[in-house]
Amino acid sequence: MSRTMSIRTLISTSIAALAMLPALSHAQSKVQSQPQVEPAAASPLRALDYRMNERIVQVPAGEQGDALLETTVFRPDGAGPFPLILINHGKDPGRPSLQQRDRFYHMASAFVKRGYAVMVPMRQGFSKSGGSYREHGCDMTANGYTQAEDVRATLAFARQQPWVDADHMVVAGQSYGGLATIALGTQDLPGVRGLINFAGGLRDDSDRCAWRSQLVSAFAEYGSKAKLPSLWMYGQNDSLFGPELAQRMHDAYAQAGGRGRLVEFAAFKRDSHGMLASRDGEKVWLGDTEQFLKEIGMPTAVVFDVAPMPSPARTGFAKVDDVAAVPFLSENGRRAYGDYLTKMTPRAFAVSPSGAWTWAEEGEDPDGRALATCSAKSKEPCRLYSVDDYVVWTDERLDQAEKASATAALTPSPAPTASAAVASTAPTTSVGSTTVR
Repeated sequence: MSRTMSIRTLISTSIAALAMLPALSHAQSKVQSQPQVEPAAASPLRALDYRMNERIVQVPAGEQGDALLETTVFRPDGAGPFPLILINHGKDPGRPSLQQRDRFYHMASAFVKRGYAVMVPMRQGFSKSGGSYREHGCDMTANGYTQAEDVRATLAFARQQPWVDADHMVVAGQSYGGLATIALGTQDLPGVRGLINFAGGLRDDSDRCAWRSQLVSAFAEYGSKAKLPSLWMYGQNDSLFGPELAQRMHDAYAQAGGRGRLVEFAAFKRDSHGMLASRDGEKVWLGDTEQFLKEIGMPTAVVFDVAPMPSPARTGFAKVDDVAAVPFLSENGRRAYGDYLTKMTPRAFAVSPSGAWTWAEEGEDPDGRALATCSAKSKEPCRLYSVDDYVVWTDERLDQAEKASATAALTPSPAPTASAAVASTAPTTSVGSTTVR
């Protein structure tokens, strides 16, 4: 049985974020309704961000158009039409239907500020999308072509929307989505100016699968039929597609006739394959992306303001590295807090009067993920203790938590646990003594 792995970067996490508060960004206006397809219900695990007019629509795909793709849309205020970027997701280990809805939140925010609409379709069989996940084992060429079919269907839907400038579109993809994006570029795509490949590829560790050479062959095939210019970005410490393989794939593509510029960026945190999901990733990808957008006649100037996420206030309760000051923790919890202090920012640590604790790092909204996970596992209320490099706990919150503890059931709740996964570049949340990625 084939075992494929391609780690998503954006914005998606295995633990739900808390609801985002509506906030003013620019002059407020409601997102126009879609006249042809009813919007899908928002996932109960992730609230919509009204600062960027986020909504979810169902995009018809498949031979009969009956496989509806769960598609996230971000837009600036106003009627448009807006230039469009369509961003394609990767594949997590495990069943695609259990994969969370991708948003590519940090990248989407940068593009909304520049006046773009953003679409992120979940392909067939992923998350809440209809249809079945389709794969071709170790045949990487076929895998890319098959996934590209849903991307093409999303572009067809986008061209019909009055808020999309159908003459100014660009398609991007990360990991498996990058492979699908370059495969898509072999087709005639009216209005699409270029393609962006972030760490594109697909890894298959099953027996007798020479997936690296298969990827090189796939990109050679796509290059021989390529119709659009492309930008390729791979990091030096990418755990899946390192510099040597990235160069081989790009060389095969270019030698076959494809037009693509390869950018090898420096090592990024623990694993550059997760760069696009990071709050800090924009400093890496934005410059080369803006240069490419200018070359293909796409806008790059910032024209809208998106209000930042509200942050918890810094308090003087204790220094962030004062482990003894953290309330309610057992010795195991204090060891966990010490471990948390070594984690990457953004990060957050939450505690409960029951002794439950949770930390989250990287990705979207670690504050919300930590609180939501802790609250789901504890019968007593959880509170944030620290975020990033400072403490947000106050004496008032401590008093409230102690009162809640005194009125709770006498039997303490058990230490929360969760199953562990292996995707080392994914945003991380640790519950009790078990880490979830």
